[in-house]
Amino acid sequence: MRVLIIDGYVDEPACFGVPPYIAPYPRYIAGALVERGIKQEDITYRTIDQIRQSKERLRADLIVIIAGMTVPGKYLRAAPISQSEIRELSHLEGIKIIGGPIRLGFGEEGGTSAEELAVSGITLAKKDIEAFVYDMPGDTDPDSVRHRMRTTSEIGRWGVRGAFIIRQHPDYPYVMCELETYRGCPRHIHCSFCTEPFYGLPDYREIKDVIDEASALYSHGTRYFRVGRQPDLFMYRAKGGRPDPDAIEELYRGIRSAAPELKVLHMDNANPVTLARFPEESRQIVKTIVKYHTSGDVAALGMESADPEVIRANNLKAMPDEVFDAIKLLNEAGAARGASGLPELLPGINFVHGLRGETKKTFELNFQFLKKVLDSGLMLRRVNIRQVMTFAGTPMHGYEELVIKHKDLFLRYKERIRNEIDLPMLRHIVPTGTVLRDVRTEVFDRVTFGRQFATYPLLVGIPEKLELNRFYDIMVTDYGRRSITGIPVPIDINRAPLKIIEQIPGVGKKQAGKIVIGRPYKSKEDIARRAGIKKELLDYIENSEISRKSQRIGRAPSPLSYFFLTM
Repeated sequence: MRVLIIDGYVDEPACFGVPPYIAPYPRYIAGALVERGIKQEDITYRTIDQIRQSKERLRADLIVIIAGMTVPGKYLRAAPISQSEIRELSHLEGIKIIGGPIRLGFGEEGGTSAEELAVSGITLAKKDIEAFVYDMPGDTDPDSVRHRMRTTSEIGRWGVRGAFIIRQHPDYPYVMCELETYRGCPRHIHCSFCTEPFYGLPDYREIKDVIDEASALYSHGTRYFRVGRQPDLFMYRAKGGRPDPDAIEELYRGIRSAAPELKVLHMDNANPVTLARFPEESRQIVKTIVKYHTSGDVAALGMESADPEVIRANNLKAMPDEVFDAIKLLNEAGAARGASGLPELLPGINFVHGLRGETKKTFELNFQFLKKVLDSGLMLRRVNIRQVMTFAGTPMHGYEELVIKHKDLFLRYKERIRNEIDLPMLRHIVPTGTVLRDVRTEVFDRVTFGRQFATYPLLVGIPEKLELNRFYDIMVTDYGRRSITGIPVPIDINRAPLKIIEQIPGVGKKQAGKIVIGRPYKSKEDIARRAGIKKELLDYIENSEISRKSQRIGRAPSPLSYFFLTM
């Protein structure tokens, strides 16, 4: 039996699967198929982008499509599957099944209501698609298969058996693998818009199962991990409603042992209430994460609103003071600069607009909260602002009128945050001269765009055409509102183009022109004499080790510390 898994990408509050990420869904499906007796060589994985770009004729006995964007965003070089593409796939030969978060409805942008998917010729798995595939023998009518949720013991097996599928990802071996610890929300009354309650109460995976899955993925070549598929990592295997720091220690220590040469180990979600109400346990957990992870990590905090009226009307998790306490705790423990060039672990903030009770005052309260964080000298790595997408079965469904009413206000407010909060915050987090390690180039469009592998990577624009899919160290030279401009270092002073030399902090166009006109240079003294470079900078030329040491202790290097000479 031949099986084709089509990854249409997923983006939901606690799970991400847009390249270079791969969500657990395709891996679990592949593992379930193997356990059913399907040979690995008979299972093919393709992303929707590969299908768009290829004229490959798709043939399979069973076609499994993964899709669903419950919190859609903007993506650098990937586009999630559309409804029209799903309809096109319905014409392929073979049994066709679609599942993932799309079972809750199909939506393409915030501010809309997701619609129920109904495409003739494709069966919708109404619960877990991996369990549906496992329960369906090869020639069975899919309409006769029972819809059910999979168990943690099943995905404990399937996660290991399906790890091989990452080798077929178009970005392999540069694939960020999302690791699930649990899903489901422990709250008795849920946020008005959230889809996580559809997964039920928390169903914690065994620590050993998560570690075994990381080990299997590592053995198949991945070096990039995110502990991301959970609503609140700090409550993994909580006891009596309190965080269990020992469980997090065992998990992280185990992953590090199973993947000793990993390059990235990051996290995703944290509930700010957990950190505010259990500060002692939370500090211990943060120390554990910083001990075992890689720097540039982000704990995304679901604040949603700083307006007490909106918080009460939508049963949101935390009041502003609690969120501020959580931000402060994370900064105290994670603000030190790490080997990646970024701080070890910083908070991120998520805001949702269009919720019940929202008024013009809500926008001002949100802005003033962020201004308080900025003025306090605290750092936020990411401020995510979106408009609510509603789903059937949530209290918000059918109440999208505020999105339309406040559309213009929302756009002006968002622009204000980008200019007055994001930009100065970015300058604080990565001062001019900071070097970001291992930035992978991904797209060229007049400039080269790259990102580090990270839970929420910082977009880097490089004013030079560089070879794609390579890693560079990039020195920060300028700022967008949510991105930075940088140049590859070390810089070859005898070959670098003028536009690169102009970007070096402290050089400028006039001195860059002198440097270019005077090339080639034979020595540091030659540069000083003919290009007029100040003597105090010369000790840094050709001496990248000095500047690397200054980076490790948090100081920006001298502007010319990454120059070197070639003859």
